[in-house]
Amino acid sequence: MAVLEMQRISICALKKERKKILEFLQQTGVVEIDANVQEDDVFQKMDTASARGVFEKNAQVAERALEILQTYVPEKKGMLASLEGKAQVDMSAYNSVIERQDAIMSKARQLVALDRQTAENKANILKRENQMEALEPWKDLDVPMNFMGTKKTTAFIGSISSVLTPETLHQGIAQAVPEIEAYDAEIISCDKDQTYVCVICTAKDAQAMEEGLRTMGFARPSQIGSLVPAQRQAQLAKKREALIQKNEEIAAEIASYGEVRRELELVADYYRVRLAKYEILGGLIQSKSTFLITGYVPKQAAGTLVEKLESQFTLTAELMEIPEEEDAPVLLKNNKLSASFEGVVESFGLPGKGEIDPTAVMSWCYIFLFGLMLSDAAYGFIVFAACAVLLKKFPRMGEGMQKSLRMFMYCGLSTLFWGVMFGGYFGDVVDVVARTFFGVEATIKPLWFIPLNDPMKMLVYSMLFGLIHMFLGLGLKAYMLLRDKRYLDCFCDVGLWVIFLLGLIFMFLPSSMFASISQMYFTFPPAVNTLAKGMAIGGAVGICLMSGRDNKNFLLRIALGAYDLYNVTGWLSDVLSYSRLLALGLATGVIASVINSMGSMAGSGVVGAVVFILVFIVGHVLNLLINLLGAYVHTNRLQYVEFFGKFYEGGGRPFNPFNMQTKYVDLKEEN
Repeated sequence: MAVLEMQRISICALKKERKKILEFLQQTGVVEIDANVQEDDVFQKMDTASARGVFEKNAQVAERALEILQTYVPEKKGMLASLEGKAQVDMSAYNSVIERQDAIMSKARQLVALDRQTAENKANILKRENQMEALEPWKDLDVPMNFMGTKKTTAFIGSISSVLTPETLHQGIAQAVPEIEAYDAEIISCDKDQTYVCVICTAKDAQAMEEGLRTMGFARPSQIGSLVPAQRQAQLAKKREALIQKNEEIAAEIASYGEVRRELELVADYYRVRLAKYEILGGLIQSKSTFLITGYVPKQAAGTLVEKLESQFTLTAELMEIPEEEDAPVLLKNNKLSASFEGVVESFGLPGKGEIDPTAVMSWCYIFLFGLMLSDAAYGFIVFAACAVLLKKFPRMGEGMQKSLRMFMYCGLSTLFWGVMFGGYFGDVVDVVARTFFGVEATIKPLWFIPLNDPMKMLVYSMLFGLIHMFLGLGLKAYMLLRDKRYLDCFCDVGLWVIFLLGLIFMFLPSSMFASISQMYFTFPPAVNTLAKGMAIGGAVGICLMSGRDNKNFLLRIALGAYDLYNVTGWLSDVLSYSRLLALGLATGVIASVINSMGSMAGSGVVGAVVFILVFIVGHVLNLLINLLGAYVHTNRLQYVEFFGKFYEGGGRPFNPFNMQTKYVDLKEEN
C-alpha cells in the first residue's frame, strides 16, 4: 500500500524540438504538465485557440460520421462486446491513415452532408404528409381551393367551427343574412369539430354573405392552391414518394462508406490527441528560441525519464522535491489484488496530504465482509467463475472494468469460503431435492454453524468482526500519528479511546444482558473486572481532560472533552451497523430456502421436476443479483462510514498525466 512519491520536473528545451518533445512526453504518459505558469517579459504563452478549434471541429466531424455509419450500417457486436476493449492498431497502419487524413475527412464531410440531406428530406416528407392530411376534408371538392367565383357570382370556400347538417347550414345562413335569397350552400365534409363548406352567391350579395358567414364561425383554409384538392393530394403524394426514394438511395450510398469506419476512428483519435497536445502547448511559456515545461512525475519514473530526454533531445531537465505546502497529485501503487479495490477508495476520495493509502488493508476487510453478507457457496462459485472466465476471455478490456471484475472474483472466493463454513449451497437445495425427488434425508453439514439455526450467535460474531474492523481503523490512525512523531496525539486520540472502549467491553461481557442476548457466558476473575472498571474510568477521565488540550481555558477544555466522550454513542451505533452482516446473510439463505420450497410444491413427478428447474433457475438468479447488489452497497458503507471514519478523510487530487488518450483504438508500438 503506497502513495507514490511525486517530484517536480522542469524542462527547458529548444523551441525547434518542441513538437518532438511533447510527442515523446505524450507517448511516455508519466508527466502531469502544469499549465498554471506565470508569464513574464521573456517567456510568453502561445495562442493555440485557432488550431484547437480546427482539431476540435475535425474530431467532431469524424465522430459524427461514425455515428451516422452506426445508424445506417451498425456493427454486429455480441452481448459482451463492451468487454473486448479498444482495437489495437500498429503505428505503421496508424501513420498510413494519418497520411491520408484529408481524403478520409472528405469522406466524413460527405457522410455528414448526406445525413443532413436525409434529415432535410425527412422534414419535407413530413411537410407533404401534413399538407395531404390538411387537404383530406376537401378531397370531394371539384374546384380549386383558390376558386373565388365568376363574374356574376362569388364563392366562399372554408370551414365553420361547428358540426352542421345541410338543414342547419341553410337555417344558419337564413338567420344571419335573411335578405339573401339567391345562394347555394354545399357541405363538402364534416368531422367532430367543424364543417367544411362551399357557399356561392351573387356578386352583389358577396359582402353581406361574407359578414353573415363570419358570424357563424366561417374561416378560409390555410392552403389555397390552383389545383383541385384531389389533384393536389396526388401531386403531394408523388413528391413524397420521390423524397422517400431519394432517402433510400442516400441510405445505400451511406452504407457504401462502411469500409472506412476504422479509418474514421483512427482520424478521430488523431485529432483528439493533437487537440490535447495543443491544449498543453497553449499553457507552456516560450521565448524566441526556447520553451519551458513544468509538472509532476512519479519519483520512481523520474530518473529514467530524464535520462531518455537528455539522450534524445537538446535540453536541460531538473528534478525538485515538492514543498510540504504544495498540493501534489496522488497516484496509488498496490499489488494486483489490492489494486482491484482502488476504485472503492477513489469513489470515497484519494489520500489527502499526510494520509496513507488504505487500499491494501481495506481490500482484505472488504473481501472478508462481502463474503459474510452473501455467504452461499454456490453463489460464490458462480460469481468467481463468471468473473474469472470474463477476465480470461477478454484480456484487453478497460482497466476500470478489469479491476471491478477482479474485485468481484475475490469477493466470490470469500463468499464460497463462508458458504462452506455456514453450509449454504443454493440455500438448502440439497435437503429439498433429496427429500422431494428421492425420499431420503440428505444434507451438507457446515464446517462451523448454520446462521439460520443460530442467529444470535451470528449476531455476536458480526459485532465482534465489526469491533475488530473499527479497532483496525484506530490502529491505522495511530500508525500515521506515530509516523509523524505526534506521540501525545497518538496517546490522547487513540490510546485513551482504546483503553476506555476495552474497559467497557470487558465490563459488558460478563453481564447478564450480554448472556441473555448471546447465550454465551463469561466469568472473569475479580482482578480482571476491577481492571476493566479502572480502564473505563481512567479512559473516560483522560478523554475529558485531553480531548480539548489545545484550549487554554480549563473549563472549556473539560466541556470539549465531555462532548468528545459523548461520541461513545457513535461507537455503539457503528457496532450495531455490523448487524447488517447478519441481516444480509440471513436474507440470502431465507430467500434461497423459500425458492427451493416453492419449486418443490409441484411434487416429484416429471412435471414437478420441470417446475422445480424453472423456479430454481429464475429464483436463484434473481436472489443472486439482488443480494449481490446488497452486499456490494453495504460493504461499501461499512468501509466508508465505520472504517474510514476512524482515520481517513481523503480529498487528494488524482494524478492526470499527459498521454495518448484515444477513444476508439489503442496504438501498439512496433518491435
